Amino acid sequence: MKFALSWLKRHLDTTADAATIARALTALGLEIEGVSDAAAALAAFRIARVLSADRHPQADKLQVLSVDLGDGTPLQVVCGAPNARAGMIGVLGTAGAIVPANGMELRKSAIRGVESNGMMCSTRELGLGDEHDGIIELPADAPVGTSFADYIGSDPVFDVAITPNRPDCMGVHGIARDLAAAGVGTLLPITVAHVAGTYPCPIEIRTDDPAGCPAFYGRVIRGVRNGPSPQWLADALKSAGQRPISALVDITNYVMLGYGRPAHVYDLAKLTGAVVARAAAPGETVRALNGRDYALEPWMTVIADDAGVHDIAGIMGGEHSGCSDATTDVLLEVAYFNPAAIARTGQALALTSDARGRFERGVDPGFLDTGIDLLTALIVEICGGEPSAIVRAGSPPAADKLVAYDPALAGRLGGIDVPQAEQRRILAALGFGVAGEGLWRVAVPGWRPDIDGAADLVEEVIRVHGLDAVPSTPLPRAAGVALPTATPAQTLERRLRRAAAARGSHEAVTWSFLPAGAAEHFAEPDQPLWRLANPISEDLKVMRPSLLPGLLMAARRNVDRGAASIRLFEIGRRYLRGAGGASDEVPSLAMVLAGERTPRGWSTGKAALFDAFDAKAEALALLAEAAAPVDNLMVMGDAGAQFHPGQSATLRLGPKTVLARFGLLHPATLKAFDLAGPVAVVELFLDRLPAKKSGAGFARPAYAPPALQAVTRDFAFVIALDRPAADVVRAVRGADKANIVAARVFDDFRGSGVPEGMRSLAIEVTLQPVEKSYDEPALKAIADRVVAAVAKLGGTLRG
Repeated sequence: MKFALSWLKRHLDTTADAATIARALTALGLEIEGVSDAAAALAAFRIARVLSADRHPQADKLQVLSVDLGDGTPLQVVCGAPNARAGMIGVLGTAGAIVPANGMELRKSAIRGVESNGMMCSTRELGLGDEHDGIIELPADAPVGTSFADYIGSDPVFDVAITPNRPDCMGVHGIARDLAAAGVGTLLPITVAHVAGTYPCPIEIRTDDPAGCPAFYGRVIRGVRNGPSPQWLADALKSAGQRPISALVDITNYVMLGYGRPAHVYDLAKLTGAVVARAAAPGETVRALNGRDYALEPWMTVIADDAGVHDIAGIMGGEHSGCSDATTDVLLEVAYFNPAAIARTGQALALTSDARGRFERGVDPGFLDTGIDLLTALIVEICGGEPSAIVRAGSPPAADKLVAYDPALAGRLGGIDVPQAEQRRILAALGFGVAGEGLWRVAVPGWRPDIDGAADLVEEVIRVHGLDAVPSTPLPRAAGVALPTATPAQTLERRLRRAAAARGSHEAVTWSFLPAGAAEHFAEPDQPLWRLANPISEDLKVMRPSLLPGLLMAARRNVDRGAASIRLFEIGRRYLRGAGGASDEVPSLAMVLAGERTPRGWSTGKAALFDAFDAKAEALALLAEAAAPVDNLMVMGDAGAQFHPGQSATLRLGPKTVLARFGLLHPATLKAFDLAGPVAVVELFLDRLPAKKSGAGFARPAYAPPALQAVTRDFAFVIALDRPAADVVRAVRGADKANIVAARVFDDFRGSGVPEGMRSLAIEVTLQPVEKSYDEPALKAIADRVVAAVAKLGGTLRG
């Protein structure tokens, strides 16, 4: 929310400067996002008098001006403004000045062969408005030569972030109330006299939807003159980032921004019959002020007459009943709408507005009469007219909430003992009524719907007293060794995160939401995607079924910026539909390897790219870190349609439990994510890792080194090409578990002496004697068992 210091001072009597107010607001929990001062950007611009204006010799639409800055040395300036003339006073930017509207630095230059020493400026060029039909024309008594910034005066604009629980600060008056409570001035009371009507309201006003619109107040004002707003009103709205439209519309915006009270004015000539707050009828539509048509649901509250819907209640008015310069009679509407209904309607229609932002947070139900008096007084003052009597249809909810409050809670919950007199002062300054001794009875004002209990009152007292005053107090620590606080799942994720980083990968954190196309590419056939009803962006509307799409998009961004080698990983949740449509958040780890594994070099030659074996190595290393039984895992195909069918696989514990999948991506996947291959990926399914056995101790068993030296034996088997080497190694290890402690492939030969469709796998087997050294019969027996185990897979010992 934006507002100027001058606007704040209409509600707060203070001498504090902008910096002091900004610090106070942040300390109160109203975070300052920025403080800007248009005058600061205008320091290099000066007030100048045009002495003469002659036709440019080379251009019909340009003039050559002689400009006086009050120093007796006229400057020559080329100007194209139609209103430039001798005798006028305007604003001149000389060489070196920066034009606020576009950041251009002014320089001495020749325009069509005529030297120009600066620029006479328009309102838009100085960032003070949208007018650009001519240059600024100042009054005849404007002091020539003076800095334009000093002439217009400094009026800093605050940009404050209002949290959803503070609807009272959605108006400048509420912010002034907080500042007054903190001692930064005195809150000025709302002084407005009741404007009595001089005739009965000529139009029926009622509410037929008391659940959505409990109170609907209105009155007619005849004989108004709509047109441009006075300068003070236009300036106030501009400081808030609002574009002045017309006096009637601007007045409602001014009251909304000043007091947090939205309202609406209708052109009475465009209404037919009674004006009613009611539920929308099936099939009804309305064209809103933004020019878009909206289909309404029967549970939505609207403002309508006999001809149809004119207003999406509490959110946006209709286009066809708005006020124009020809408007002479208006209906002023001030209503209270159900906050939950407004929020639901706005979400369903994907329609936001300043009014919705206030109504869905909760406006003060007791401000209806004051609001209609403020609006009426401003309309009569600025636009003239004669008001009718007020019609009050329905009644707002009563603001009679009482909270029992023990002032000692400030010390117990807030960590600082605030004197009771100070607590009473703070609560009274914020508008709360305090009665009683000991246990106080605190009446909550209607503008604070966020206050529900005593803890909320403690927060109010502490934030105004000063969060910086709360002492830093360490929590009590129990004696002895602290128990671990991380869960087994958190511990596992930490270990995997460190292991992946130690292996040279960089951790990424990507969105949990994906574009629909990216999510659909990695969706499982039997797993429908979760689609958001109200996404933050159309490009982020589907919950991710896999972590890989986000990493692939991150890899593409890195490639686009010239990265030659990419190693990214992420640990997070993927979102699947469980049984009965329930949501399952499944922990996973994903890794993307793209580009060069090793760069080119004098010792290595050409750059080496990542391949499927790199992905397999990463998958096995991470599974080993997760304490998975990697020696028992089976390498099987069917990694998924997203993977290259000949260069990918899964790692399974048994034929059905897939712990991981790895390999190169399919060319179609690379094309979908605009990547040039090859790209290797890994995906670990952490929820499928075998649980730690019940009763297993925390510590590892003590290591006892063997007393006897290990023995190695080499075997070469001729086996079918389509038989994975991992199956052969597993069979060898299982041939004699008591003696064989390790087995590894050290050669894979295909060629002369090996039949077509076969290969020769050379395997080194490590044997570990326990009680005595092996003799030849024992070694032969072990070798026979190894050969027999491989024979079951179709392999024969190579001669």
